[in-house]
Amino acid sequence: MKPARALKEIEPPHSWSQVVNGAWASELLQAQLDEWWPKLFGYHMLKLGGLSCELASGYCNIQHQICIDKFNPQHNVIADSFALPFVEKSFDACVLAHQLDYCPDPHRLLREVDRVTVDDGYMLISGYNPISLLGMRGILPWNRKRYPWKGRMFMPMRIKDWLGVLNYEVVFHENFAVLPATRHQACLAWAENLLVDTCSSVGSMYLIVARKRTFPLKPIKPTWKIRRQLAPLGVNCRTKVSQRVKG
Repeated sequence: MKPARALKEIEPPHSWSQVVNGAWASELLQAQLDEWWPKLFGYHMLKLGGLSCELASGYCNIQHQICIDKFNPQHNVIADSFALPFVEKSFDACVLAHQLDYCPDPHRLLREVDRVTVDDGYMLISGYNPISLLGMRGILPWNRKRYPWKGRMFMPMRIKDWLGVLNYEVVFHENFAVLPATRHQACLAWAENLLVDTCSSVGSMYLIVARKRTFPLKPIKPTWKIRRQLAPLGVNCRTKVSQRVKG
């Protein structure tokens, strides 16, 4: 297994138009997220990266949304992903659409996003599955300089292990996009619905929804104490009388 940290910088895409079949990928991811937007509550939501900024979240109950990217026109804040300019526990939900695939240090990125996430907050992570038809195309040399194969693809189970170290509970995980994009959208949708149940493990994309769980480092001691049970008065008198007789 290759280390998660890369020695060279990976320039992430700032729009779905830079990704091969990006419109198809964003549409499928959007359909997955539309089911989760109404389930999120809070005051502030963070959308990290240009791909996250272009995802529609109008159905989300969190109205104040901050989009961070350098070149995407839909951003409203420019900041370093490894040093977010926010205080601890600021956001109720954080969206990372394919950010780990193009990050040179995904562990550091997750720790920084965890820092600004409130207790019981949500982290929504999407990425490409290396064990899929789309992932296998990365073996071809002419695809290595194009997105999404220009970045790295991590197994969903590996992402879940990283979240477990940060004390996150995975509440949802699903692989989708089993078949690659084609011009015949109707046939593609029919075949996708037919294979999604049996071949979901080889889906090209995944969505992981994790919730931050916080436990105290030291157990809280109860303020009350258990009263000592006293023996009946008659039993104590009999015991003292029997000891005097024996003496």
